[in-house]
Amino acid sequence: MTTQTSTPAPAGKTGFQLPKWAGSFGFQIIAALIVGLGLGLIAKYTGSTKANPNALGTTLQTIGSSYVSLLQTAVVPLIFTAVVSSISNLRAVSNAARLAWNTLLWFAITSLIAVLIGIGLGVLLQPGAGTGISQEAKYAGKSGDWWAFLTGLFPKNFLGLGATTTVTDGVATTAVSFNVLQILVIAIAVGIAALKVGKAAEPFLNLNASALAVIQKVLWWIIRIAPIGTVGLIGNAVAVYGWDTIGSLGKFTVAIYIGLALVLFAVYPVLVRSHGLSVKQYFSGVWPAVQLAFVSRSSIGTLPLTQRVAERNLGVPRAYASFAVPLGATTKMDGCAAIYPAVAAIFVAQFFGIQLDFTQYLLIALVSVLGSAATAGTTGAVVMLTLTLSTLGLPLAGVGLLLAIDPILDMGRTAVNVAGQALIPAIVAKRQGILDEDLYNAPRNGDPFSDDLDAAATPPAGHAKRELADATA
Repeated sequence: MTTQTSTPAPAGKTGFQLPKWAGSFGFQIIAALIVGLGLGLIAKYTGSTKANPNALGTTLQTIGSSYVSLLQTAVVPLIFTAVVSSISNLRAVSNAARLAWNTLLWFAITSLIAVLIGIGLGVLLQPGAGTGISQEAKYAGKSGDWWAFLTGLFPKNFLGLGATTTVTDGVATTAVSFNVLQILVIAIAVGIAALKVGKAAEPFLNLNASALAVIQKVLWWIIRIAPIGTVGLIGNAVAVYGWDTIGSLGKFTVAIYIGLALVLFAVYPVLVRSHGLSVKQYFSGVWPAVQLAFVSRSSIGTLPLTQRVAERNLGVPRAYASFAVPLGATTKMDGCAAIYPAVAAIFVAQFFGIQLDFTQYLLIALVSVLGSAATAGTTGAVVMLTLTLSTLGLPLAGVGLLLAIDPILDMGRTAVNVAGQALIPAIVAKRQGILDEDLYNAPRNGDPFSDDLDAAATPPAGHAKRELADATA
């Protein structure tokens, strides 16, 4: 009798396996972009419109909106628990005030650079001249308001929630929304109070830390299905708007994207290199968040991934990142609050034949640097533009001219916003000597959540140093 023995297959090597690059989060997003583009074109050329979508158009719209809803649902508990946790972690940090000041200072510096680029492009390219479109467009949406920003800092309830009821044909519909800036204020107040209470607050802080860990795990699941959401979001954008909606506003669209490209691929790399860091490592580290921002068109929705890449890829200490990144997601918007309002305000002035003087250009810069926080929790770019136009005394009707192509512009604007929101914490951490450069320079595997896959796995490169930086800053 012969005895046959079989050699067991190596662990993890059984059956069909995808190539390693196919498992990369970045590759999956790019593949989803291509699939979404194809499905969107099919939907568009089979008669799907915004008012009357066909079956494919409806499916894409549902997938995209459902994914954004999932992201936004997790944002409120994430911001609250992350900020409270970060403030509690600052008990052992001696330079917390200096970190906060430097963060706000670099927010302002990069916003100023971005708005100056926007003004230069507006003057050079003349996007509002000779458009050939009528002046019939109206705008009746929400406008930016300095006083509303100041009063909006005071929460109306503990959760920062608001409700709006509209009546159409005798049917009342109530929509619930949240004010991100108010949630940030509440979380900061609770975190500081917990520090002041001291030992009695330990059970609360432990519960908050546990809740944060659970929320982050749920967010990992949501992020992992981002390629599915990407198919719906891009497919719906192509089906509803298409690239032909650019039309006579092509010069304006080109001006915006040139400005965004200059900030993302010129200004940011110069800042990275001037601080002795690798440009390649910066882009490879932040790219997963930039990709998700481009398709989701939401800085807040991308916040979980932005914070994760800042910590895991760029080496920003967790205690500092959990403060700086949520703050940046509400106030740091180089795309929406700097490039866009600068070019758009000049477009509106040129369209209506209004000559801007040097003082008005200074006002554009001032509003862009100081006003981005006034758009927190709202449709940032549109409200920021109305704030700029109101400050300059330009017609708000000009906003209506640009709404048709706003979704196309918003993809690029949000991508730049998120790239900046991850960059500034890395720069400040480097300047303060708390950046984990081993982690920053570590090889990328395409998955910013890879070290969450197995809690018992060996910590990633730089983990111990990052934890030490969290404790000592």
